[in-house]
Amino acid sequence: MQELVEETAEPAFVMRDREIDTAHGKARLTTLVCEPLEHAGFVNAFSTRLGGVSALPSDSLSLAHFKGDQKENVAENRRRFLKAIGTEGARIVTARQTHSNERCTIESPAQAIGPQPECDAMITGLPDVLIAIQTADCLPVLIGDTKTGTMAAIHAGWRGTAGRITERTIADMMLLHGVNTRDCFAALGPTACVDCYEVGQDVIDRYKSEFGYWRQVLVNFKENGKAHLDIRAANVQQLRFCGFDEDRIYVADYCTMHQNELFFSYRKEGKGQPSGVGRSLSVIGKRSGS
Repeated sequence: MQELVEETAEPAFVMRDREIDTAHGKARLTTLVCEPLEHAGFVNAFSTRLGGVSALPSDSLSLAHFKGDQKENVAENRRRFLKAIGTEGARIVTARQTHSNERCTIESPAQAIGPQPECDAMITGLPDVLIAIQTADCLPVLIGDTKTGTMAAIHAGWRGTAGRITERTIADMMLLHGVNTRDCFAALGPTACVDCYEVGQDVIDRYKSEFGYWRQVLVNFKENGKAHLDIRAANVQQLRFCGFDEDRIYVADYCTMHQNELFFSYRKEGKGQPSGVGRSLSVIGKRSGS
C-alpha cells in the first residue's frame, strides 16, 4: 500500500544566524527575513535582541537612539546589524514615531540624511536606503512594489491601526507613485499576539466605532471591561481592503511577549519605563541596479 505524504508549504519567514567580526571579536546575530519579499527584489529584515552591546539587560542588539541607551552602543549595534544582513554602506532612515497615522516620503538622498521626520510610516523608492520602523510590541509592516520599486515601512500600534495607517500609506503609494497593489508584497513582523495584547474600554470603543469588522479583531471580552486585540488581523484586513492578493500577504508567527528571549517587549519588560526597554528595527530597501 502506497503511503500518502502530506505536502507542506515552505515557510515564508526564516531565522538567519550570521557570525560577524567586530572590534571585540566574533559576534553572532540572528535576524528574521521574509523570503518572498526578498525574492521579489527587496532587502528586508526584522532584528532580534541577540548579538549586540547594549546593557538591556546585557549583550542586547538595541537599534534605536533613545535615552535608555548610549549612542555609541546603538552605532555599534547598527554596524553589526548592517553587516549581518549584507547591507554595509546602506543608510538606515528612521522616523520620530508618535503613534499617529502620519506618513512621509523620503524622496532624495539629502532628505535621507536630514532630520528625522515625525511620522509612523515612511515611503521611498531610493536605492541603498533602508527605511526602518522601531518596535517593542507594536506591529511592523513592510511593503514592496515589484513594478515601481516603491517601498513602505509602517509602525502599526493600536492607535495607528485605529487611524487606518496601513490603508492611508497604501493610498499614498498609489496616488504619489502609481502603485498597483496587485504588484505588491507585504510582510507583517513580530508583534504582541492576540493572546497577549490586552486593551481597555477606550480602545474597544474606538475599534467598534471605526470598523464594521471589529468582531474579527477584538476577542476574549472580560467582565473588567478589557478585551484582546488582534493587531495582525486588523492590518491584514486593511491590506485586503486595499486590494492585496491573499498569497502576497505574509504574517510572521512570532510573539514579542511569548518569545521575549528573542524580541524586546515594552509590555513585558517596560514596567511603565520605556527607557528601560530596547527597540528592534524592521527594515526594507533595495540595492542599486536592482
